[in-house]
Amino acid sequence: MKVINDFLEYIILDLNKGKKLEAWNNIILNRPDPQVIWDKNENVDWSIAHAIYTRSNTGGGNWQIKKNIPSSWIVSYQDLKFNLKLMGFKHTGLFPEQAYNWNILRNCIKKASRKVKVLNLFAYTGAASIACLKEGASVVHVDSSRGMIEWAKENVKLNHLEDASVRFLVDDVRKFVKREIRRGNKYDIIIMDPPSFGRGAKQEVWNIETDLDNLIKDTAELLSDDPLLFIINSYTTGLSKTVLEDILYLRVNSKFKGLISSDELGLPVKDSKLILPCGLYARWERQK
Repeated sequence: MKVINDFLEYIILDLNKGKKLEAWNNIILNRPDPQVIWDKNENVDWSIAHAIYTRSNTGGGNWQIKKNIPSSWIVSYQDLKFNLKLMGFKHTGLFPEQAYNWNILRNCIKKASRKVKVLNLFAYTGAASIACLKEGASVVHVDSSRGMIEWAKENVKLNHLEDASVRFLVDDVRKFVKREIRRGNKYDIIIMDPPSFGRGAKQEVWNIETDLDNLIKDTAELLSDDPLLFIINSYTTGLSKTVLEDILYLRVNSKFKGLISSDELGLPVKDSKLILPCGLYARWERQK
């Protein structure tokens, strides 16, 4: 497991039977997490939370605000800054465990000694895009949600990257990839963070179990003649890292020989030896 120990402005304070108490800079949140099946640490005061997300019996849920909390606030990781907000379905607009991949991307771009083109699919609020832009890459950022695209633009501005080479697109990822193939566009790095289920910009239905393989098969056609990385992230319960490795082997490594690796991502719990698992990744990279 790859554990992110250097995210100084994000701390898991405690875990308790389906919940996690976490500090995002100075904002304390109590959010659901299905991985947690044990009791809390009795020495931790859970009443300090600014907000609690409670699931509804009929699906979804809502935030209960316990203390004054801004409509948005900033969290930093190294020299990256991100706007956070309380969203529906418990989220804040950032997945801190992805810092592992941000570092992989930045190091790869630094070492490339050429202009690198990046395609970020299911790109959300743009954390990976920001990491790539910081190293001078050009980025095409695609998400089906206009709200997420606007949020990503806010993060670009927050990081003073207004003059960077970035293109934002509200689109269904599968349709976009098909068009890029026809256009003949190519990318050195491809990142994707597909949801388990979702809908495209025009309500196209996405199901990771039935659609992921074909998407990766198509997306592999967008790799340049000298590609650097292909990264897949997954938070889908039941989809193993071995399955993701196998897909990369079949769809990417058959075209470009390289190294394939995968692992879980995890975050440490303060003052304990506990690690909270937070999804997994699989990566193809050019063989050195």
